[in-house]
Amino acid sequence: MTNSYDTLAEAYSAENETSLNNAYYERPAMLELAGDVAGRRILDAGCGSGPLFATLRDRGAVVTGFDASAGMIEMARRRLGEDADLRVLDLADPLPYPDAAFDDVVSSLVLHYLRDWESPLAELRRVLKPGGRLIVSVDHPMCNHLMHRMAGRRPDYFEPFKRDEEWNMGGHTAQLSFWERPLGAMTEDFTAAGFRISAIREPLPSPAAREAYPDDFPLLNTFPVYLFFVLHAE
Repeated sequence: MTNSYDTLAEAYSAENETSLNNAYYERPAMLELAGDVAGRRILDAGCGSGPLFATLRDRGAVVTGFDASAGMIEMARRRLGEDADLRVLDLADPLPYPDAAFDDVVSSLVLHYLRDWESPLAELRRVLKPGGRLIVSVDHPMCNHLMHRMAGRRPDYFEPFKRDEEWNMGGHTAQLSFWERPLGAMTEDFTAAGFRISAIREPLPSPAAREAYPDDFPLLNTFPVYLFFVLHAE
């Protein structure tokens, strides 16, 4: 089945390399939360074209990755080499990995594509060893809600909300859907799946972003776009 990202894979991958939100904000924050990963077995759930996978591997982790987009996995193979452990898988489906196979799972900006978190979180808990970490980033619920509220589209923060967007990149167009939910619903889903919440973070962008994106840096440095969690498997 064609994934929306298949048509955008090359253009999105190029954008992701240097964009303010990805290269100077989300990815550095994920790497800081991961800390010293040398020797750890890590699953990159929703790896895209592999930028986080590549850095974790360079830092000594043994990394496995999957993504629902075959186009993005092809881009990841170009980056990481044919011997990289990569698969086309949908997080909404059961995962083909054994129980307790990984020390950590990282999932960058993936869960907000899913309406239902119960089954995906159960699978991520299953493939983690006891005490293993799930490190997650998602769209910040309050950031999105404020934008919708100002536009008169979403008056109730507590109601789950489907956001549809049309993305145009590299001469291609794709329709993407995102599911927004309040912070309380997120934390309830995490704990119901057997995770202990160790940290909730609203990090600042990398200081280098000030020079690279002088016009956009002040807003991102004072208003969070993404929300980050560190969870431990009970």
